[in-house]
Amino acid sequence: MELSGLHLLLTYQCTFECDHCFVWGSPWQSGTMTLEKIREILDQAGEAGSIRWIYFEGGEPFMYYSILRKAVQLARQMGFKVGVVSNAYWATALEDAIEWLKPFEGLVDDLSVSSDLFHYSEKLSQQARNASQAAESLAIPVGVITVAVPQTGQSEHSTGQLPVGESAVMYRGRAAEKLVQHARPQPWEGFTECPFEDLRAPGRVHLDPFGNLHICQGISLGNLFATPLKEICQRYVPEAHPIVGPLLQGGPAELARRYRLPDQERYADACHLCYQTRRELRPQFPRLLTPDHMYGVVEN
Repeated sequence: MELSGLHLLLTYQCTFECDHCFVWGSPWQSGTMTLEKIREILDQAGEAGSIRWIYFEGGEPFMYYSILRKAVQLARQMGFKVGVVSNAYWATALEDAIEWLKPFEGLVDDLSVSSDLFHYSEKLSQQARNASQAAESLAIPVGVITVAVPQTGQSEHSTGQLPVGESAVMYRGRAAEKLVQHARPQPWEGFTECPFEDLRAPGRVHLDPFGNLHICQGISLGNLFATPLKEICQRYVPEAHPIVGPLLQGGPAELARRYRLPDQERYADACHLCYQTRRELRPQFPRLLTPDHMYGVVEN
């Protein structure tokens, strides 16, 4: 496995608690990277040899502003291109947004702003507009990520990780509980492939504050704090992974069939079947289907 991008979930905490959130982000989540861990991660990313991009995401990374600012500086000093994903809650006025972004001038190669009806009362919020205008004034490349609110009885599919532009809901994470009533259920046997992730040769993976390396949110390939990233990449045999293997062979339907787990006949989409199956399999594969945060188990 040769990675070109490593997406760091700087924190699981978020200012919002969106119904479509893959990682169950909320103000009550726990788990945040320290600078010590970030340095270790960046060192391992450098040793991997192929990684060009480091993204800082969440949750909401701007909640830990000083840590984010230092982490961006460290990543750029090591020669990585840097991206940041934010909901722009901080961009309450244009002047304020410029002050928030000034320290990232010349350091951030991509600012992706999440704005839609899950976050705000309009698809393109005033905060998103302020952040975009501020970024443009500082020559920081910027784009907006928007997830369409599903209409009852309709189910649309997106491709890849949420691209810039409007994408459909993927029914995993909190969406698997909060939004499935808006989808048109389909027979589980028809979900014979993973339509969103390249499980055989992923170009990018996500790393959470606990060191879990996610090929898809909630499917771990190993823990970077226990096994070096370079070694995890070298040892990755997709067909041998107890979760990835069945998904490659026949998608979520094969995963459910392999472990004899479909507990209902119809699901909103492939993600819904996969996520629900994985939730049932967690006691059997606790190191692979982790952490609790990705499955809605929030520490209070």
